[in-house]
Amino acid sequence: MAEYDYVFGANILENLTTGMYQDSKVIYREYIQNACDQIDKAITEGLLNSDEGMIRIWLNDENRSISIEDNATGIKADDFIRILGNIADSDKKVGEDKGFRGIGRLCGLAYCRELIFTSTAKGEDVISIMRCDAAKMRKLIDENVQGKKYTAKEVLNAINDFGRQTTTEIDAHWFKVELIGINNENIDLLDFQQIKDYLSFVAPVKYHSSFIFKSEIYKYAKKLGYKIDEYNIKLNGELILKKYKTSFKTSKGDDVIFDVAFKEIKDTKGNLLAWLWLGVSHFKAVITKGCQMRGLRLRKENIQIGDEDALQKLFKEDRGNHYFIGEVFAVAKELIPNSQRDYFNENEIRLRFERELRRYFNEELSRIYYEGSAINSAFKKIETFEKKEADFNKKENAGEFIDTRHRDNELAEIEKAKVEAEKAKAVIEKKKQSTGSDVSVVTSRIIERLENEHIKNTSDINDTGTKKKPPKKTNNTWLSDKFSSYNKHEKKLISKILGIIVSTTDKDTAETIIHRIEDEL
Repeated sequence: MAEYDYVFGANILENLTTGMYQDSKVIYREYIQNACDQIDKAITEGLLNSDEGMIRIWLNDENRSISIEDNATGIKADDFIRILGNIADSDKKVGEDKGFRGIGRLCGLAYCRELIFTSTAKGEDVISIMRCDAAKMRKLIDENVQGKKYTAKEVLNAINDFGRQTTTEIDAHWFKVELIGINNENIDLLDFQQIKDYLSFVAPVKYHSSFIFKSEIYKYAKKLGYKIDEYNIKLNGELILKKYKTSFKTSKGDDVIFDVAFKEIKDTKGNLLAWLWLGVSHFKAVITKGCQMRGLRLRKENIQIGDEDALQKLFKEDRGNHYFIGEVFAVAKELIPNSQRDYFNENEIRLRFERELRRYFNEELSRIYYEGSAINSAFKKIETFEKKEADFNKKENAGEFIDTRHRDNELAEIEKAKVEAEKAKAVIEKKKQSTGSDVSVVTSRIIERLENEHIKNTSDINDTGTKKKPPKKTNNTWLSDKFSSYNKHEKKLISKILGIIVSTTDKDTAETIIHRIEDEL
C-alpha cells in the first residue's frame, strides 16, 4: 500500500501561535530560552567566556517594535533556512537544552505585523535574514476558518521570505528577533515596568545584590552539585535581576525574611528530584497579593514554570502557598516542561515529584505557618500584658486614675492579661522543647527571633517612663495635674463626672473623652 501524503491544515499554525499562550508576555520567555541555549553552546565552543553572554531587549514605543538580540553562536548561513524554516524539528536534546521542541520562535507571529530573524556566525561574511508576514498569516488562517482551505505549507510559503546581505564583520556572531508593528491589543508588550517585573521572576537571572541570603542559596546549590543557570539580560539597557528582598506585607502587617531554610525532594530510592529554599519569616499571615515575590515558584533550568501559583494545587489549603516566599528548582531530567511551560508533562517521575512535594507541603509547611501563627499570638499576649502593666504604673505614678473603681477595673484587666500571658509562655516553652524535625528547626528560629524582638520592645517600653513615683492621692481620688488650678469642690465634681464616663464607656472611649475634657478645661 502506498504511503499516504499527510496534510497539515493551516489551523495547526493557529494552535502554535495565537492559540498557544494565554499571556502575550511569554514571547520574552521563549526567545530568552532559545538565546540561553545558544549562549551555553557558545561557551562550550570557546566563543564566549562564562560571563560574557548577553541578551539585550529593546522596547520602542514610538515604532511599536521589540528587539531581542544575543551574542551567542548565531546560525551559519547554510543552516539558516533549515533551522528557521522547519517546524518542530529542533536539533536540541530533551534534558540538556532549555528548549527542544522547535516551535517557540513562532510565538511572536501572534502579536505583531512582521516578525524578522537575522543572524551571522563567526567566520562568515553574510547576515542571513528571514522575514515573516505575521499579519498575512493571521488573515490566511481566518480565511481557512471561513472555508477557504490552506495547508500549513502553503501559508508558510506565502508569509516567509529569506534573504542575505554581506558584512565585513566576519568575527561577529549573534542572533536577533524583531517584532515590528505590535498589535493594538498587545500594546502591554511595550510597557517597560510590566516587562521588567515579569522578567525579574521568570527569566534565569542573578539575585538582586540587596537580597542578603543569595550567598546561602548559592552555597546550598553548590553542596548539591547543582548549578543555578544565570544570564546577563538587559531591558532597554537596564540589567534584569531577581527582585527578591527581605521585607514584605501580609494581611496582618509588615513582615520580614530573617533566615532561609532548605529542603531536598527525593524519590523513594533517594534520587534527587528537586530542591528548594524558602524564606523564614514570622509567618504572621497570608502575604498580600500585591507582593510580586509571593509563593513558592517552580523553576527548571532557572526559568520559571507557570506563574506564582503553579504549585498551589499541591497544597491542601488554597491559602497555603501564599504564606511562603521561595523557589523550587526541578532537577530530574524527566521533569519535562510542557509546550506552554506552565507545568510538566505527565510521567512517572512527575507523579513521584508531586507525591513527595505534596507530603512536604501538607505535613511540614502547613505546620510551619500554623506554628508561626500560634507563636506570634503567644508573644502578642505577653506583650499585651506587659504594656497594660506599664500603662497602669505610669497612670498611678502620674495620678491619672479618676477614682478607686477606675483603678480597680484596670487592675482586674491586668490580672486577666497576666493569666493569658502565663499560658502563652507555657505554649512557647513547649514548642521550644520540640526537636528533631524541619518544622521544629524553623519554629525554633521564629521563637528566637521573636524573643530578641521582645527583649528590645520591653526595653523600649521601660524607657518611656514606667519608673514609679509616689502616687498623688486625695481621698482615694486621682486627677491629673491639669486640674490643679481648681478648688476642692470643683475637683470633686470633675472627678465624679469623669468617674461616670469611665464606668459607662469602654476604656479607649473613656480615655479619649477624658483627654478632650482635660484639654478644654
